[in-house]
Amino acid sequence: MSQKFIIPADDLDRLLQEKCTSELRTGYITVDGVCLPEYFQNFADRVENFEVRDDDIWVCSFPKTGTTWTQEMVWCLANDLDFERGKVILQERFPFLELTSLWDYRNVIQRRPDLVKPHEFIFDSFNFVNKLPSPRFIKTHLPFHLLPKEIRTGEKKPKIIYVSRNVKDTCVSYFHHCQLFEEFSGTFEEFCRLFLAGKVYFGSFWKHVSGFWERRMQGNMLFLQYEEMKADLQSVIKETAKFLGKKELSESEIKILEKHLSFTCMKANPAVNFEEIIEIQKRLKLTTNEGKFIRSGKVNQWKESMSKEMINRFDSWTEDVPKGYKTCAQRFKFDITQYEYMPITAFVYSTESGSELHDTEKKLYYPLRGKERTEVQKKLEHIMLM
Repeated sequence: MSQKFIIPADDLDRLLQEKCTSELRTGYITVDGVCLPEYFQNFADRVENFEVRDDDIWVCSFPKTGTTWTQEMVWCLANDLDFERGKVILQERFPFLELTSLWDYRNVIQRRPDLVKPHEFIFDSFNFVNKLPSPRFIKTHLPFHLLPKEIRTGEKKPKIIYVSRNVKDTCVSYFHHCQLFEEFSGTFEEFCRLFLAGKVYFGSFWKHVSGFWERRMQGNMLFLQYEEMKADLQSVIKETAKFLGKKELSESEIKILEKHLSFTCMKANPAVNFEEIIEIQKRLKLTTNEGKFIRSGKVNQWKESMSKEMINRFDSWTEDVPKGYKTCAQRFKFDITQYEYMPITAFVYSTESGSELHDTEKKLYYPLRGKERTEVQKKLEHIMLM
């Protein structure tokens, strides 16, 4: 694939350059419509030609949508709840493929020759992932159209778990993340403006989600939502285990894993809470901001963070999303891209009344899962073609 690298230069690009650059990241480029650090262009070929294996397990996501939570769930399920081995930091067990392309440590190493060279999963993440024994567990924030060629063409079919989240909550969480890790020095409102324009790295949000959403029915793809995990983690655990080809877990095993994945345990777990990484960043004077990687874990936090005007801008932006990104939201009065908690009229599948779709008034906290969800999806796909 021939990629186009563009150095943007409008007002929002200048805002991004002014508020979100540092010694580790000196600027941004646009790669096939995606905002990425300029350092990425040195690694684009390594991403494109990365050798994928059919038994790989990938967790893909837009940043701050529940990635770490999903990674830990997937790794534990695939490794038969081996919590002892799970004490190894997640970055080693489930490395971030393109991590090296996001931060340029060369100047830091030259400035501080006394420092130990960063771990390979930081300094050369591509080589680190490539050398892992099968099955490999791989994290990426790349949109589908920038994934390695062997995945896009279908030559290799690894298992892919994609997790998404309410767009406004994603923005709030991403803002705090960028303050902590990217030295973002702007206001929340300025960050929202950048987010809406797709001027945050890996943006635009909707294009990212849609690339995986439209492939969600493929046999090697599982599409999860953060809000589903919060509302009914046990059901998500069961479906993910089935997708991974694992044996059915006992009720006690599910409860043990559910506790392990609770917000309290995740925040206290040094293998996943990135506290060590944050301390290294501070020691190197690469960040001066305080904060936690696992920060809130709440849904609808945007209601406490966004002004009414900004909420309206996000809602208008969502309404303007191309039809393909919103599936059949207008037809069914249920926009699966919103993930809101509210009483709505929706078409659902009833196992009691047969296979007919029908109107029902109920409080929908998350989409149906398992067999019921599959039946709904099949019917919706059929109606979308009418």
